[in-house]
Amino acid sequence: MAWLACASLGFAAEPAALSQDQLSKAIKIDSLTIPTPGELFAALEKPGKPDWASQYRTPIPMTYRNRAQIALNLGGLIADGFIAVEAQDSQQVKNIGTDIIKLAKALGVSENVLRRGNSINAFAETGEWDALHEELEATQNEVKTSMQSNHDQDLIILVSLGGWIRGTQAVSASIIKNYDEQSGKVLRQPAVVSFIHAKMNDISPELRNEPLVKSVNDQLTGIEKLVAFQSSKGPTLDEVRKLNDAVGKLIDEIQRKEDAK
Repeated sequence: MAWLACASLGFAAEPAALSQDQLSKAIKIDSLTIPTPGELFAALEKPGKPDWASQYRTPIPMTYRNRAQIALNLGGLIADGFIAVEAQDSQQVKNIGTDIIKLAKALGVSENVLRRGNSINAFAETGEWDALHEELEATQNEVKTSMQSNHDQDLIILVSLGGWIRGTQAVSASIIKNYDEQSGKVLRQPAVVSFIHAKMNDISPELRNEPLVKSVNDQLTGIEKLVAFQSSKGPTLDEVRKLNDAVGKLIDEIQRKEDAK
């Protein structure tokens, strides 16, 4: 799939930016060319096992009214699910799975997504971590497929974006805790952010001009600069902190701000 090609380019040990031709082809081939949180976590090469449990966050509200905000937070919750799987915390997986289903229902997704939620609980009970990882990937894809069939194509990019922002927050925080230059290279993703910008410009003007969506899109410009450090070396610790602060600010805004319909 195109997003896997983009992921390998974005997360190689010596990352290479996508050419304009490659980027345009990726956009035409597949609207989901944003690495999933699972891919982002898998690309993180650190000595020893990261302390994923330290990246948990407090539960977010389940009462958002704005569909764009729901989509962004749903993507973030799916990333939280991957974090819990990496930490091999069955109770946390089940808690997050329940919240994923609540937000998915608010977007009117299909029964297939709800069945995935039941599978997540079953695999969490038995500690089948590889199966859980695959089920979260499948859940994210089911959400997007359901939204596409409901003609909610514009919201698909927001689900992917929410997951990428939350995943980048967790990875950058993990790198800060045990900094080394090689691990930091996973954060070099200018082609990914450029792709996100292109897709944000494709969504309907009405959605693009909603206050939260507009704010997130505007802040991506600064984030793109933070993930465009030299490919020959990893980011400095200070650069990683600046990126973590930037995506953390976005996460706070996404989960807090509630716009009128």
